[in-house]
Amino acid sequence: MIVVDLNADLGEGCGSDAELLTLISSANIACGFHAGDAQTMRECVREALKNGVAIGAHPGFADRENFGRTAMNVSAETIYAQMLYQIGALHAITRAEGGQLRHVKPHGALYNQAAKAPALAEAIARAVHDVDPGLILVGLAGSALIRAGQRAGLLTREEVFADRGYQADGRLVPRTEPGALIADEEHALAQTLEMVLRGRVKSLSGEWATVQAQTVCLHGDGEHALAFARRLRNEFRLNKITISA
Repeated sequence: MIVVDLNADLGEGCGSDAELLTLISSANIACGFHAGDAQTMRECVREALKNGVAIGAHPGFADRENFGRTAMNVSAETIYAQMLYQIGALHAITRAEGGQLRHVKPHGALYNQAAKAPALAEAIARAVHDVDPGLILVGLAGSALIRAGQRAGLLTREEVFADRGYQADGRLVPRTEPGALIADEEHALAQTLEMVLRGRVKSLSGEWATVQAQTVCLHGDGEHALAFARRLRNEFRLNKITISA
């Protein structure tokens, strides 16, 4: 039996959060730096608990103006402190609501930079471990962040993206380049099934990259996000893929 986690980023101002929580198994909740605030975090935690969805922190760069999607040159020690701040805030809110924080997934540019920058990845992994060594660190499949988490003694979860283009080395195509986003639902469905069932993804250049698909990210801000989520769940059911955190 194949088991895969289905996650989405929440608390970022998207109106479909409540409905997405009925379709996913893990929620990555923005922690106030790139998006969200204390009240939004609390509301997301409450809704996740109602739906039995695993709660995770989604920390990013302190860059609300650019939604945390602009590359930044920040020292490892500053990132470590900012991770403690953001993860700690959601950890406290989750406990106050009677829940338990389960994982951490960095956001946007921080996620992408940590995928290839060992010093940044190590700072993030150290912060996650120091908040709670039982937390799962989520990162791009095969990335420096996954390796840093494993060295820190953390459980890790390798992530793939249903609607993102890939490069031949397994990294995502930058959002500023053509092919970064997959708009065609059939393409996105086929790519996701290929990654989950066969552990590979076809890059824009036509080469196959090996991936380990332990969790699949759904972006909830697209025009047809909810419809796609329902189609993906149905395809998983037809292929005997179980969704679970």
